[in-house]
Amino acid sequence: MTENAGKVAMVTGASRGIGAAVAERLARDGFTVVINYSGDAAPAKALAGKIEDKGGRALTAKADVSNSQAVRGMFDAAEAAFGGVDVLVNNAGIMPLSSIADTEDAAFERLVDVNLKGTFNTLREAARRLRDGGRIINFSSSVVGLLQPTYGVYAGTKAAVEAMTSILAKELRGRNITVNAVAPGPTATDLFLNGKPQEVVDRLAKLAPLERLGQPADIAAVVAFLAGPDGAWINGQTLRANGGII
Repeated sequence: MTENAGKVAMVTGASRGIGAAVAERLARDGFTVVINYSGDAAPAKALAGKIEDKGGRALTAKADVSNSQAVRGMFDAAEAAFGGVDVLVNNAGIMPLSSIADTEDAAFERLVDVNLKGTFNTLREAARRLRDGGRIINFSSSVVGLLQPTYGVYAGTKAAVEAMTSILAKELRGRNITVNAVAPGPTATDLFLNGKPQEVVDRLAKLAPLERLGQPADIAAVVAFLAGPDGAWINGQTLRANGGII
């Protein structure tokens, strides 16, 4: 889309799943895309190649979002390559599940490091460096409303993301930058499907009135709305993209 030409979108955790769908959609909408990943470079490079083959522009950027220095370096790389960043999509996250009683210190710390501190690190950098008129889109989760057993720490990190979303929207007054969050429900990604028996997947698919799992493209469409011109009046909100599950 011509209105997004020349704009740069950074997507964290973008090498697979929802993040990859978001990067592809934003590239299709005319954004130059920075594909962040933290582990294997191959999927990120393959995605960048796919985007460029379709006429888009993409850069891969390795960074563990829980490391503030790595996040700064990622913004430096984007600015060096493209002159600045207009859109930040905070998709990187992990979801190990256990009851509160059974959660080990290491699991708690890793969840907080990636989901909360990782989001904080990119938000802080974006608040300082995003170009005026930009967009910040965080990822929460509909478990903040569903509040199922074994999701305690994960839901806690995402509730904190929702709070920071609303507060940063107010702190960026005067710069025409919107800050919103998307809270998916059950979505057909490897992260969600891994280790779940088919009957559990089928049961979860039936919970929403629309009686199916979300697809990564469904979530990418919501992000694209918030990042594009039609989402300009939405600010400080969490959109539950879950087919009506809650």
